[in-house]
Amino acid sequence: MGFRLSRWGSTIHGQITAVILACLVIAFVIGSTLESWVRDEYDAPDLEGMSARVSAIALVLADATPAERQVIVEAANRNDQRLELRPVSFFDNVTTSSPDEPFMQRMIDRLLPPEDRPVPFGGWRTFVEGKRVLAAQVDHETLLVKELLPESFLRSDALRFGSNYLVATATLIILFSVFAVWAITSPLRGIASAAQKADISVGPALFEERGSVEIVALARALNGMQRRISTMVESRTRMLRGISHDLRTPLTRLRLRADRVEDGEVREALLTDIERIDRLLKESLGYLRDNHQSEAPQRADLASVLQTVCDEFADMGHDIAYRGPMRMVMSFKPLALMRAVTNLCENGVKFGTHVEVELRNVDGFAVIDVMDDGPGIPEAYRSRVLEPFFKLDAARGGADAGFGLGLSIVAEIIQAHHGKLELLDREPSGLTARLIIPLAERSVAS
Repeated sequence: MGFRLSRWGSTIHGQITAVILACLVIAFVIGSTLESWVRDEYDAPDLEGMSARVSAIALVLADATPAERQVIVEAANRNDQRLELRPVSFFDNVTTSSPDEPFMQRMIDRLLPPEDRPVPFGGWRTFVEGKRVLAAQVDHETLLVKELLPESFLRSDALRFGSNYLVATATLIILFSVFAVWAITSPLRGIASAAQKADISVGPALFEERGSVEIVALARALNGMQRRISTMVESRTRMLRGISHDLRTPLTRLRLRADRVEDGEVREALLTDIERIDRLLKESLGYLRDNHQSEAPQRADLASVLQTVCDEFADMGHDIAYRGPMRMVMSFKPLALMRAVTNLCENGVKFGTHVEVELRNVDGFAVIDVMDDGPGIPEAYRSRVLEPFFKLDAARGGADAGFGLGLSIVAEIIQAHHGKLELLDREPSGLTARLIIPLAERSVAS
């Protein structure tokens, strides 16, 4: 039984119920205290004392001249008596209830007036212009009037008798909001943040298992899913590595046999096909290994990385140029980003004659543009070319178009940097591959 209650208290349902009950108890205590304090302003003993003081001052004023009366009232008001002289006609609009009072309260006061208490002029419940007052007659033309409460929100009987409900509602909303932020939204934000930077690499659990029973169960399920995905990918990679190893022996035998073919044209065709199969195996395994996933991010000079890539292509005789700052230090994966830019430059020199690499700082983002003067990519295919093994030979000019992995690798590397890859038209012809990477320090998936 104790275990069941303990488990119930750790669930979202139990925690919300406990918070609501605690809110109601706290609201009742605070509301009762506040209402009791406000009611003290209306206690009968205080009213009797006030009535006696008003009557005594009225007797003094009855024997005073008009000038002396004003001096006496001003002297009494120095003690916060809130007295004033009014004509008898002031009571022409007298009522025995306030329009702000609840209907039932007005009916009870009319049917069951206080007993055995001295009744001041106009009665205990005398309201003029919505204000509760006590009054004593000075002479046949003048009244001494005292307002019972100062001008404040406490003068409203509707608010006075409903204060506990207002406090209950406000307390419930505040405490429940604090609880929701602490117990529900905080763990969920942590799970969402971990999910955004999740990858398939094997490592410690991504999702912190804390919070209510339901949130802990969700985190455990996501951690289990991550482990299953990692196991599946590892199994697939091991299988393909085994296939690659098994294929290399027959490929070697085929290459040796092709070398003994007397027909030179047939021999070259066979060797070309064998070389293509071997290259396909190497690129496929390289893609599946995801070396960029295991690289840790570090602060490095992005401009220097781009200049190095351009220099390497220039040394191979390609027409390539770099434009941008000489230095831009940020947190990223240098080898992975170098591979991404290299893939884009390889496409550029393969399908065009001139390549430009431009680096800019735009609103807190590092923007890398790799521009070529080739045939470009039709807009309808720009999302599909990011899929692994999708080839667009017709648009990219020629049979030697690779295996459709270059842009897929670029997209995954940029995604690991929380960035974005855009493929845009270049005027008058060509393609602009734009890499947008945040400059701010943030977690880069590793």
